[in-house]
Amino acid sequence: MRILAIDGGGIRGLIPAVVLADLERRTGRRTAELFDLIAGTSTGGILACGLARPAPGGGAGPAFSATDLIGLYEREGRNIFHRSLLKRITSVEGALDELYDDRGLRAALRRYLDGASLSQTVTELFVPAYDIERRKAFFFRSTRARTDQAQDFRLADVARATSAAPTYFEPVRVRDAAGASSYALIDGGVFALNPAMSAYADLAAAGREDDIQVLVSLGTGSHTRPFALDKARGWGRLEWARPLIDVVADGLGETVDFELARVLPDGRYVRLQIDLAEASDDLDDAGDANLRALRREADRLVQARAADLERLAAALTRG
Repeated sequence: MRILAIDGGGIRGLIPAVVLADLERRTGRRTAELFDLIAGTSTGGILACGLARPAPGGGAGPAFSATDLIGLYEREGRNIFHRSLLKRITSVEGALDELYDDRGLRAALRRYLDGASLSQTVTELFVPAYDIERRKAFFFRSTRARTDQAQDFRLADVARATSAAPTYFEPVRVRDAAGASSYALIDGGVFALNPAMSAYADLAAAGREDDIQVLVSLGTGSHTRPFALDKARGWGRLEWARPLIDVVADGLGETVDFELARVLPDGRYVRLQIDLAEASDDLDDAGDANLRALRREADRLVQARAADLERLAAALTRG
C-alpha cells in the first residue's frame, strides 16, 4: 500500500505540485499511477481530486499529471483569490464576511473536475472536511463511495468543501449522489491540515497497517514569521483571530509529523517540507512575484531532497 498525503496551504499548494512533477519525471509515471491512496486537505484536497480524476470519456488512467495541475495555481490563482472593491467594502476586509466570494474557485474546479465523481477516481481518495451543523469531522472516501451512492459526491463538490477555509471562503452545502443527505462543510484543515495520520488511522482500523509500504507526506511550506511576545501579550480575541488560525495549523501539521515518525520508524514514512525563505506564507498571495518565489522554494526543496526523491522513485516503481 503506497500512500500520498498533501497538506493544506492555499496558493502554497504550488510547492507539492512541483515536487510531484519532479517525482513523475523520475519515474515516468503519473502520480495516480504511483500511489494506491491519495489523501489531501484543502488545497491538498484539490490536488488529490485532480490527480485521481479519471480521463474524460471513459479513457484509461488519470486525466491529469502533477505538471498539469501546476497550472491550476499559476493560471487560476489570481482569479481564485480575487476581491472586487465591493467585496472589500462589504466584508470590511474580511472582518464581517469572508474575504473572497467563490466564483473564481468554483470556475476553476469546474474546469478541472466537472463530470467526475468520488466513486470514479482512478486511485483511492481520502479527503477531510468538517460538518458545522453536525459538529463532527467528515471524510470523503472513495472506498465507501464505490459501494454506496449515499457516500458518493461530485469531485468538484469534494474539492470545494475541503477548501472552504474559514474567513477566506464561505461554508458550502453538498449533497450525496443518492440525494439522501446534505452536509454543511468547511475546510478539513481546521482539524487535519496534514491528513497523513487520518489516512493512516483509517487503514489501521481496517487492519491494513502492515500493508503500508510507504507513506509520503508533502508540506506546503512552513510559516517562518514570528509573533513578537511583547505584542502578543496585549492581544485580545480580535487580534488573535487570524494568527491563531496559523498557530493551530502549524501545531496540527507538526504533531502529525511527530506521530508518524514514531509510528512508522522503519523508513516507510517520508516527509517533504521546507521553511519558506522568500515566498509569502499567506494562503492567498497569488501575485506573480509570489508565485515565482513559491516555484523557487519548491525547486530548492527538490534540490535539497534529491537523494530522497530518487530513493522514493525507486521504491514506488519497484515490482
